[in-house]
Amino acid sequence: MAGNIRLEVVTPEQQVVNEEAQIVMAPGREGEFGVLIGHTPFMTSLRTGTLRYRDSSGTEHYIFVSGGFAEALPTKVTVLVESAERRRDIDAERARRAMERAQQRLSAAQADIDYIRARAALERALYRLKMVESRSR
Repeated sequence: MAGNIRLEVVTPEQQVVNEEAQIVMAPGREGEFGVLIGHTPFMTSLRTGTLRYRDSSGTEHYIFVSGGFAEALPTKVTVLVESAERRRDIDAERARRAMERAQQRLSAAQADIDYIRARAALERALYRLKMVESRSR
C-alpha cells in the first residue's frame, strides 16, 4: 500500500518527532514491529531500544526510546515515552559515564542497591552508545 503515515514521538518534556513516514519500526515489548499506512489498530508497551523510521523522502532516522507505549492507527503512529533522543543528539561521553556508574553500582553488590534501577540505567546507556557507534560507521 503506497502512502505515508504520521509519526509522533512525545516525551513528558517535548515533542521529538512529528512528521510523515513511509515506515516506522519500533522495539515492542514482545519484539520489534513495523507499521505502514493502513495498519490494523493496536497498542503495545515498548522496551528500551531504537525506533527507526524512513521519512517521506526515504531518509532513515534513528531515535533512542525508553519506557513507554505506542499506538498504531491506519494513518498515524503515536509513541509516548519517558525519554527519547535523536541519534545525532546523544552525548556519547555522558552515556559512557552513565554506563560506568551503573556498572559500578552493580559490581558493588551492596544490599541496599536498587538492582532493577541500576540494570535499567545500564541498559539505557548501552543502547545510547550502540546508536552513537553505529552513527560513525
